[in-house]
Amino acid sequence: MNRVVVGLSGGVDSSVAAATLHHQGYEVVGLTLWLMKGKGQCCSEGMVDAATICEQLGIPHHIVDSREVFQSNIIDYLVSGYQAGITPLPCSQCNKEVKFGPMLKYSREELGIDKIATGHYARINYDAASNRYQLLRAVDLTKDQSYFLYDLTQDLLASSIFPLGELAKTETRRLANQYNLSTADKPESQDLCLVESHGSMRTFLDKYIAPTSGDIVDSGGKVLGQHQGIHHYTIGQRKGIGVAAAEPLYVIGLDVGRNRVIVGARDSASDVKCRVERVNWVSVSEPAAPIRASVQVRYRSKAVPATIIPQEDSRVELIFDEPQFGVTPGQGAVWYDGDLLLGGGIISVSKSE
Repeated sequence: MNRVVVGLSGGVDSSVAAATLHHQGYEVVGLTLWLMKGKGQCCSEGMVDAATICEQLGIPHHIVDSREVFQSNIIDYLVSGYQAGITPLPCSQCNKEVKFGPMLKYSREELGIDKIATGHYARINYDAASNRYQLLRAVDLTKDQSYFLYDLTQDLLASSIFPLGELAKTETRRLANQYNLSTADKPESQDLCLVESHGSMRTFLDKYIAPTSGDIVDSGGKVLGQHQGIHHYTIGQRKGIGVAAAEPLYVIGLDVGRNRVIVGARDSASDVKCRVERVNWVSVSEPAAPIRASVQVRYRSKAVPATIIPQEDSRVELIFDEPQFGVTPGQGAVWYDGDLLLGGGIISVSKSE
């Protein structure tokens, strides 16, 4: 019998992933990672809901204390990033370093199981010609989460199953009701787990970073107002800047050395190129020459045409066909050929420097 360990967060998606594999004849083991200290939806209510699902399905449930690895890989990573004036992308980091990697290690070493599954909306395909596992967008493009999975290795892709990759969200809900799962009507999580736990990203960051007042300036250095910490701002931000002006102002830069927030017109926050580091080539091997692809620079942004130029030390330069608004250091840049995710990395420098 095929055996698989399913990561259970206590939400409807992971519940349906487990139930689907169970009904397909897999021997399923539920695994929940305890990620945060103190109260938090994913780690208190979520663990209880995950345990209830396992009881409903009649499968074992394991809980692994992952709070220390979450602290070092996600919380410390976020805090140091915001202190450095960038806007980190925690979810892709979390998927590789906190979830998939440790899940597979635990599954192999403690349970003797070589397959893991999650409730992510994405698809995996094996390409015999290149002998590589490929990552593709989900069929339901409104729920596609491949953007957050670009950093997965070939070993992780080879060992992973995404039962929801071919489903629309409405079908997931229908299956949850069909299986009479206790999470069938549970509302979707709308924010990062840290945001849900602390109420807002600002509240979370203020717990770790002492507010330090400084100037809000225009591109010429003219002081327009005051801020209470540059970690409250991100490139491309318009709302909540706290400066009145005749035309809309956007955050176009964060000067850590001078503790300044730089604002300007929308076109000042647009870039035609950027550099990307920590690149992972997922579905294809690293090309020797520039390639054309569609690049997505934020989770909800549209993928746009660009040229990807490979460089040394796992870096690339992206040159967009048209200037892109809000290209933000710390966020992910992920490039596709249609639904096929080719690779991705972390935006390190925007603008032509």
